[in-house]
Amino acid sequence: MLLNSHNGAEDVALLADDLDLEIDEILPAVEFSEVLQLVKVADGRATLTDAGTRYLSASIRERKTILRDQLRRTTLFRTLLRALDSSPSKSLTDDELSQILSVTSAQADEAVQNIVNWGRYVELLRYDSDEHRLVMTPKSPPKTGGGRPPTVAAAVGPTAKSAARAPRTSDPDPPSRASPVAAFTA
Repeated sequence: MLLNSHNGAEDVALLADDLDLEIDEILPAVEFSEVLQLVKVADGRATLTDAGTRYLSASIRERKTILRDQLRRTTLFRTLLRALDSSPSKSLTDDELSQILSVTSAQADEAVQNIVNWGRYVELLRYDSDEHRLVMTPKSPPKTGGGRPPTVAAAVGPTAKSAARAPRTSDPDPPSRASPVAAFTA
């Protein structure tokens, strides 16, 4: 709600100051929010988009739907969902996931953590740590509430193996850490 409290637009450096953070600490959140089309950044100024405004006024369930829709628009998630959907088991091994990620510009460590955490949060994916497989969830995700959005991997910096060892769970809520949109919504 920070960006909203600035009438929907503010200089990114001033937002970092308001959060008592360095500019490089807020940039991963800003960039990921921009990838999700929740904010638009021009000349160092972040502005809420229509999707960002809808996100702020939405319930938790509606926020998950908005984020799910925004994630599905990204090239990485579209590619991943296509690969999962075309797999007979509707799952991908760690090696298959690495092969898909190798053709992207995303760093593997960051991408794996983001895929697992964000995919779980919006109920598109789950990770089976026993079998080391990323699994597509049913077409109609369960109606759950609560949970906090995950953080951007760049802010945390785990290894691909530690990110891939996300706990096996049917709970779609990722670890409760700062959200990439938290700088703008919390």
